[in-house]
Amino acid sequence: MMSGYPTPERTFHRLLLQQYLHLLKRFPILTKSVTSGILSGLGNVLSQVLEQRSKGRSILKNLNFGGPTRFGVFGLVFTGPLSHYFYLYLDKLIPSNVPYSQIKRLLLDRLMFAPAFLALFFTVITLLEGKNLKALKEKMQTGYWIALKMNWKVWTIFQYINLNYVPVQFRVLFANLVALFWYAYLASIRR
Repeated sequence: MMSGYPTPERTFHRLLLQQYLHLLKRFPILTKSVTSGILSGLGNVLSQVLEQRSKGRSILKNLNFGGPTRFGVFGLVFTGPLSHYFYLYLDKLIPSNVPYSQIKRLLLDRLMFAPAFLALFFTVITLLEGKNLKALKEKMQTGYWIALKMNWKVWTIFQYINLNYVPVQFRVLFANLVALFWYAYLASIRR
């Protein structure tokens, strides 16, 4: 087919994007929350697939559905809503016309939001696993600092782009797409 003519694939993608934009405009928090839940759960599935593949095991036989469920719940209940409000608040707190606004936004995100959000992640996931506070303390001692340092290494460039060049209504989606791989990493270090 010639490139100027619509194909079923192009039409499907266009319809999907239009529907997403409509839902984003009509139900911004719910849309961002559901998107966060789905992509967070998929990040955990990706982690399991990579782990099983590296061990030469059957992926479907060894897939644990508890992990994607917990990550999905975290994305739905925490990531979507908290990210939505954080990005809105950040734009009001540090408008783009403030001197050094790009750096100030990034520093606030990296030094305040990221450590607190990562601690929330460790806490919620540990509790959803049915573990006690002693287990949480152990996870925090063995994994938190490693994860935070990796967060700073991986996320800083993406958050700089996200906070300064991505329109506010798409920031949660952008972060969720990066988080798809980040949650795969977090799931792997939590084992």
